[in-house]
Amino acid sequence: MTDLSTFIAGLPKVELHVHHVGSASPRIVAELAARHEGRTPVPADPEKLGDYFAFTDFAHFIEVYLSVVDLIRDPTDVWILTHEVARELARQQVRYAELTVTPYSHVRRGIPAPAFCEAIEDARRRAEADFGIALRWCFDIPGEAGLPAAEETLRIALEERPDGLISFGLGGPEIGVPRPQFKPYFDQARAAGLRSVPHAGETTGPETIWDALRDLGAERIGHGISAVDDPELLTYLAERQITLEVCPTSNVRTRAVPDLAAHPLRRLADAGVVVTINSDDPPMFGTTLDDEYAVAARLLDCGADGLADLARQAARSSFLPRAEAERICAEITDYQTRSFG
Repeated sequence: MTDLSTFIAGLPKVELHVHHVGSASPRIVAELAARHEGRTPVPADPEKLGDYFAFTDFAHFIEVYLSVVDLIRDPTDVWILTHEVARELARQQVRYAELTVTPYSHVRRGIPAPAFCEAIEDARRRAEADFGIALRWCFDIPGEAGLPAAEETLRIALEERPDGLISFGLGGPEIGVPRPQFKPYFDQARAAGLRSVPHAGETTGPETIWDALRDLGAERIGHGISAVDDPELLTYLAERQITLEVCPTSNVRTRAVPDLAAHPLRRLADAGVVVTINSDDPPMFGTTLDDEYAVAARLLDCGADGLADLARQAARSSFLPRAEAERICAEITDYQTRSFG
């Protein structure tokens, strides 16, 4: 009989909410910090990164996150980061991942947009050959940088249009960054065929989620946990099968919820809302996707069958072509059958 942790470790998975820079391993962050020692507050000792990644609140998390972004100085750094992120995801049996990438943050630090896109694309193709994982991109507006960032992110998305680009997002802080102001940019991105996946309702209330749905045409919601406070919104999400990309440990580490016991994942699922399990910025939060599935098992009081259902739901909530999503679902079911007979 396979125990649950072993089952999770071998379970084929899909990751829908994971950030490019936020997935840099302590080893890679420390190596980059050593290259720029004296010009960065980020410690060059991997053992010290745990303390550095102890966040007091969401604003502090953004500050620390941007200090790690500052370590990415040239296309080679971008390539190494991307390839290493793919390696770590593949180690956890992730077959497909939609990485949230923030090109604006790198372009404004001096990496030309064509070179940035070339680096992530080359690393994406190499990772598929090396590790058997498929990566796709969500180009993400850093909300704290305002409308100039939205303008530049849209320009890069539409002019460069790397082959792996499938969606358009909005991240960063929610407080003081109203969603409706970004409507024109999302309208143009959607008209160009990109899917809409903004963050909303992590550190603000349900109205931010309504704004993302009404103004940004959201097809999935990053986080969205405050939906639990609005029965009408829960019904809307459930009836329209709009997926929430839930990241439990992240929500605790950024102080969006006080602890895992208070996390609303169970109430969202019980309301019929489609939820997927994701890792967000895993090394920064001291977690992995495997760990998040273990957390979900506790929060949802489910075993291997429930976790396999969550894995299949992630595949079906992805922007993969239906046949490819169902191929992953079949692999999950085969693994489930082989594990427990």
